[in-house]
Amino acid sequence: MEWLQDPLSWLFVASVVFVVLQRRQRGKAPPFPPGPNQLPIVGNMSMMDQLTHRGLAALAKQYGGLLHLRLGKLHAFAVSTPEYAREVLQAQDGAFSNRPATIAIAYLTYDRADMAFAHYGPFWRQMRKLCVMKLFSRRRPETWVAVRDESAALVRAVARRSGESVNLGELIFNLTKNVIFRAAFGAGAAADGDGGKQDEFIAILQEFSKLFGAFNIGDFFPWLSWADPQGINVRLRAARAALDEFIDKIIDEHMTRGKSPDDVDADMVDDMLAFLPEAKPKKAAGDGGDELQNTLRLTRDNIKDVMFGGTETVASAIEWAMAEMMHSPDDLRRLQKELADTVGLDRNVDESDLDKLPFLKCVIKETLRLHPPIPLLLHETAEDCVVGGYSVPRGSRVMINVFAIGRDAKAWKDPDTFRPSRFMAGEGEAAGVDFKGGCFEFLPFGSGRRSCPGMALGLYALELAVAQLTHGFTWALPDGMKPSELDMSDIFGLTAPRATRLYAVPTPRLTCPLV
Repeated sequence: MEWLQDPLSWLFVASVVFVVLQRRQRGKAPPFPPGPNQLPIVGNMSMMDQLTHRGLAALAKQYGGLLHLRLGKLHAFAVSTPEYAREVLQAQDGAFSNRPATIAIAYLTYDRADMAFAHYGPFWRQMRKLCVMKLFSRRRPETWVAVRDESAALVRAVARRSGESVNLGELIFNLTKNVIFRAAFGAGAAADGDGGKQDEFIAILQEFSKLFGAFNIGDFFPWLSWADPQGINVRLRAARAALDEFIDKIIDEHMTRGKSPDDVDADMVDDMLAFLPEAKPKKAAGDGGDELQNTLRLTRDNIKDVMFGGTETVASAIEWAMAEMMHSPDDLRRLQKELADTVGLDRNVDESDLDKLPFLKCVIKETLRLHPPIPLLLHETAEDCVVGGYSVPRGSRVMINVFAIGRDAKAWKDPDTFRPSRFMAGEGEAAGVDFKGGCFEFLPFGSGRRSCPGMALGLYALELAVAQLTHGFTWALPDGMKPSELDMSDIFGLTAPRATRLYAVPTPRLTCPLV
């Protein structure tokens, strides 16, 4: 009986028992979708580096539009075709409306106290209503003014560097950072941010982003959650403490000044304080505010979590649009001609021009098709499901590969080619395709209950910045670089930004001063 004292023997026995029990359980339900071969206990953990938007797209070509992976205890499914996306996001939307949360995400979001990771239910519905009707609404002018002001500031910053190679990617990130900070905390806080407040906020945001994506063994083997070889738990406590200190101070400042959500310079914190019981009672603005105020009760933790979002996604989309047009100069010239014909060369683009620029809309759509703001949309099953005849158990992680769907050769002609004209009315084969969630071959903002609530604001910032940069300047690549030599690779994360920042040389093309 010496084998009983050998740890390897125990591991072998445990592996055999695990496989037998798994097969017995699967015999009572439909089979799992096809997928790579799995090892006992660990499953497909050795493939973790392939679980990116590009890696999963490659696996889909081998195993199909719905594939199964097992990562330790976790079942994971990748959806990579419009047909399966429709099944998950429309036909069975209710069963797939939860979001998965890692140990880090659950801790940093105060046990899912935010809208992004809260399970589908009454609280989530009320939070989404608050975001759509108030925080990101066109009826909240301060946020939209921030977009206009910061876009103009971006143009001025570029104009000051005329004839020089500028780090356009960094300037674009500063635009979106300033918009988010100003919308969240007000113009006064944005001014103070130059003294360090804004830098502190961005440092906290970046640490949260890193921790959201950090590998933690406990996410896949719960019985090993005590292990912390990378010191993640220490970083989690430090990050949340930093956020607590930063946001609590701002909340206290807002409570002291006592602005109403109806004030013209009210910011997001002012709006949300109307739903915070400890705050001085304020009447929420109209548009369903009274109903919400009677039913929705927020805590400081809820307010903290709404502050994060939009900075990386919008910045990445603007930078990709400019990079794709510099990589495809004929499309850049076509958009500049449309802008010159519609706006003229004596002023830059303003908001009223945007709906008169059909090719600009096509450029934006094509950019979002090739480079969706979030390439993998994460869902979690609330119950046992059957998709396409395959079993998807309760609590599984479901990854909607929007990147792969946007490049599906069965849905798109020349899927890897930047060709905005495909969306032009009377000219392109995809003229009727939109991104509101009903066209499942094109899902840059998701679909169904979990679609992006800030889509209108993000699109406005994207369209205005791209239009003003394109109309205000002619663009050349630095050091005599040819368009075909421009690096168009990306890196994987929550978003899929360019692997290298976009540098370009601007020359003003308008008769009016831009500085």
